Amino acid sequence: MSANSAWITDITEENFETEVIQQSEQTPIVIDFWAPWCGPCQQLAPLLDKLVAEFQGKFRLAKINIDEQQGLAAAFRVQSIPTVVAFQDGQPVDHFQGLLPEETLREWISQFIPSPLQILLQEAQTAEATDPALAETKYREALDLDPGNDAIKLRIAAVLVKQSRFDECTKIIHELEERGYLEPEAEQIKSQLELQAASDEAGGVEAARAALAADPANADLKILLADALAVSNKHEEALEICLSIIEQDKTGAGVEAKSTMLKIFDLLGPQSALTGTYRRKLATLLY
Repeated sequence: MSANSAWITDITEENFETEVIQQSEQTPIVIDFWAPWCGPCQQLAPLLDKLVAEFQGKFRLAKINIDEQQGLAAAFRVQSIPTVVAFQDGQPVDHFQGLLPEETLREWISQFIPSPLQILLQEAQTAEATDPALAETKYREALDLDPGNDAIKLRIAAVLVKQSRFDECTKIIHELEERGYLEPEAEQIKSQLELQAASDEAGGVEAARAALAADPANADLKILLADALAVSNKHEEALEICLSIIEQDKTGAGVEAKSTMLKIFDLLGPQSALTGTYRRKLATLLY
């Protein structure tokens, strides 16, 4: 039972860590515990070889000769052979003993193989941080496979924001909002879009500062500056401006200032220290 295939490996105690545990972080591993004198093992082996070739590397076959690797057999408490164990993410996830018909064996292995949709989602998630355009392509391909999946639509919205394609993102958020609710991340994106739109109206931080300098008492211009600051990640200054407005006028401009603060809280998330601090300051002012 030599390992002739690129997807089949003879396993020893020396290479178990790299070829099974580490490799299973990337690709499902099917371990075949066998021995040369075992008749059922000789029947199972060609089925496993056939399926590993059929799946074209979507899983790898690890063969362990229990006569030569008694330590591994003991570690897995192998009582009879053939014993077949599935490994994923560094852990055993399922096993069976004895022979299975080919179709049953194929179905058993298939449950550990990522679907085309899952592969696209994994690839997209990996690309999000460094290549949002590639992530978008992968997410759109995934959405073609599952058009009603709102979670994928939300991921597309998230990568569109990273590409500053705000109009396209707004359309998706509006579509999701038509369900009558938004997930927390969708609410966060919506707040970011609204702050961005206000910042664009103000012309950015410097233009907003200049406009306010020309009319220092104008609360609307103060709010536009807070919006622009928030988009530029100057959250604390934006929150301080909003608080000062609310302190002077709780019912007029203060209402809009409070709305801007809530959007910034959405942007920062509930775990942010700034969110906690300024929620308390806002509550003290209002109540």
